[in-house]
Amino acid sequence: MTDTRKNVRAVLHGPEKLVIEEREIGLPGPGEAQVSIQATGLCGSDLHYYLHARNGSFVHEKPAVLGHEAAGIVTAVGQGVHEVKVGDRVAVEAGIQCGFCRYCKQGKYNLCPDMRYCSSAKSNPILDGTLQSFINHPARLLHIMPANCSYEQASIVEPLSVALHASRRAPASPGQSVLIFGAGPMGILQCAVAKAQGAAKVCIVDIDERRVGFATREGFATMGHVLEKSKGGLEKAKEVAGVLVGMLGEGKDGFDVVYECSGVESCVQAGIYAARPSGKVAIIGMGATVATLPLAAAAFREVDIVGVMRFCNTYTEALAMFEGDRLPGLDKLVTARYPLAKTKEAFETVARGKDEQGNMMMKIMVGAY
Repeated sequence: MTDTRKNVRAVLHGPEKLVIEEREIGLPGPGEAQVSIQATGLCGSDLHYYLHARNGSFVHEKPAVLGHEAAGIVTAVGQGVHEVKVGDRVAVEAGIQCGFCRYCKQGKYNLCPDMRYCSSAKSNPILDGTLQSFINHPARLLHIMPANCSYEQASIVEPLSVALHASRRAPASPGQSVLIFGAGPMGILQCAVAKAQGAAKVCIVDIDERRVGFATREGFATMGHVLEKSKGGLEKAKEVAGVLVGMLGEGKDGFDVVYECSGVESCVQAGIYAARPSGKVAIIGMGATVATLPLAAAAFREVDIVGVMRFCNTYTEALAMFEGDRLPGLDKLVTARYPLAKTKEAFETVARGKDEQGNMMMKIMVGAY
């Protein structure tokens, strides 16, 4: 049996070939709920797929729906569903793990080798994403939104979860100093989490002066630094690190925690140099698969370098942060909104990094506007 309502979908058929299509939607199966998607945030991986039909080694070989940062309303439930009911407003956790491997059993389901993630070409067949009117999704991965949480905030919970997971992998204690490379949406969210957890000094670094200005002006970071575009290698990275550490004041020997959100090799290098002895560096940004790093500068000073792969067990905490108003000003991260029918225009704006009037773009939403 099928639902006769039409499901409008933004389907990627190849690089920059995004087509709005209509299909019927099936009723949710056992354990699933149907969600009317109200908002989907576009992220960097979506943009890579849109521009190149690939993200690193993951290739979209067949038409697929993009999008994975989403929230909506439950419109139907399948057999055996008890987690949600029709009418519930929910944040969609986009990854479907197997539940049986050792990583899932250990609670580290983000490392599940059989993970299927909405719109990611890592799994075959690709699990369609959330840039469509309706999706059927496991009910256990739908998280009920607090009454004071908007759909846009609930869609931001997905990247916010990455920031929370990074803060668990490399925690900053109250009063400590934090350095963040990359002033895009991910970097801003990492700033917000660091401040919510009590960091006293939060420094953000980017090559884009407007983004650094946004982060400091809106109170996400306490200080900022604009990098020059250069290819100076390790010596240049050490020089940059010296400047950044100098911003902490006399007598300081580095940042307690560094979050690398840009994926740029030189920023990873500078981050290692800028961390204090026994500090931590979390690698969040997706960059080159092979990089030259100053390992001696880490090993001899016991600087821990940790990787961050998406997130696990974070949605409850992330939603609670919105409920408790612990992320002030985060709504300003959303700088443009598009209806689903204009998804292609939304991606073109993301690719430009600014709107037609030249205004800086941060997070762009697509949905029921």
